Amino acid sequence: MKSYLSIAVLFLSFVSISCGERARTSGSVVASLDTVYYASGFMVTGHEGYTVAEVADPWDSTKILQRYILIDRDQPMPSGIPQGTILRVPVKNVVVYSTVHVAMLDLLGEVDKVVGVCETEYISTPAIREGLAEGRIADLGQSTTPNVEKMIEIGTEVIIASPFQNTGYGTVEKLGFPIVEGADYMERSPLGRAEWIRFYGLLFNRTQKADSLFRKTEERYLALKKVASAVQEKPSVLSEKRYGATWFVPGGDSYMAEMYADAGADYVFKDLPGSGSLALSFETVLDKAIHADYWLMKYHDDCPLTYKTLRGEYTPYENFDAFKKKQVYGSNSAEVPYYEEAPLHPDYLLEDLVKIFHPELLPEHTLRYFRPLDD
Repeated sequence: MKSYLSIAVLFLSFVSISCGERARTSGSVVASLDTVYYASGFMVTGHEGYTVAEVADPWDSTKILQRYILIDRDQPMPSGIPQGTILRVPVKNVVVYSTVHVAMLDLLGEVDKVVGVCETEYISTPAIREGLAEGRIADLGQSTTPNVEKMIEIGTEVIIASPFQNTGYGTVEKLGFPIVEGADYMERSPLGRAEWIRFYGLLFNRTQKADSLFRKTEERYLALKKVASAVQEKPSVLSEKRYGATWFVPGGDSYMAEMYADAGADYVFKDLPGSGSLALSFETVLDKAIHADYWLMKYHDDCPLTYKTLRGEYTPYENFDAFKKKQVYGSNSAEVPYYEEAPLHPDYLLEDLVKIFHPELLPEHTLRYFRPLDD
């Protein structure tokens, strides 16, 4: 099977690179709409002297969330540009709200441009941890209420943040800081989300590197998907666990639902509409997923989750078949870089899922993110 996967990767590499070569353009056009292969959340068009990058409204497909006008910082302002937020590129100084965008800049080789971050407890990127320890990178607190005074003090040029429906950015927005709306988490496909690295590459004049990184991810993901497509039996799977009185599960149109399908599994909530997380009651989840073959969950804790501690959190968990049959897997983001890697490398996560659902297909793979719970 290992040799089969290698052949599939080589074949898909040839196809992808060939397509990539045909899509390239010359002159001042950095990219255009037909070069976005999977993502639905952004569009890019090149013009003489500037590039227009638009972020679609994830909650209303008829609207544009933001339009950015990217202009070389060493060139004069071109005439006749459309209305939008002007960004001089390459960006030299950036504040980042989320760990996944920190990881994107790290992959692009631009993490040295980060001057401030939020929610540092979730960031494990070595360069950021080192910068925080040495005082070169500012800890701006929580993304919902960042330290605006410190943002001004460090000379923030651009902010990268994730938008949420009917929620603004408060004082940060009122002060006029240019905010790049990172709506990648709302993509409906794993490769669509991963392709956003090409969008961020535009901000730092790293288009070629971003394209190369994405092509490698695409090639490997499609090869793994092909391996899993041959399975006859598809085990059912339940996702996440309750927090408070609510159980949030990925919607049936989400990239996680698609990833379960690509891994050869039957997601129990695949018929629920929506690309984001849906809030359900425990009773609803139990009724639908009591007989699910596998149960996968993510959590953040200093101590690994066990069947004993899971039962201690909420005794009714033991009613699920996956609990009884010891088919529960957890990913502890306090120990593994799930949130930093998986959105950018869905191939890493898909490999884990194929190994869990169909271990015979990848006998030599060691799980990267998930671990079976101990007693």
